[in-house]
Amino acid sequence: MIENTALVALVRRSLPDAELEIFDRTGTKDHFDVLVRSQAFAGVTLLDRHRMVENAVREARADGRIHALAIRTEVLE
Repeated sequence: MIENTALVALVRRSLPDAELEIFDRTGTKDHFDVLVRSQAFAGVTLLDRHRMVENAVREARADGRIHALAIRTEVLE
């Protein structure tokens, strides 16, 4: 399980300007829909954006705090 604030902190370590919208899909704090906005996504392919987010939360994936993560990304204007 991971709290929303901890998830935001993980992403912001890699993407400091990130704005996140998080939805806990099951109420169990391990299945999330997340929208991440960052200027770092400018000119980056969708697949690479998702890789950037996955790399940011790798630690929580590895230890089981995050089981499922549906990612949407947008360039922060």
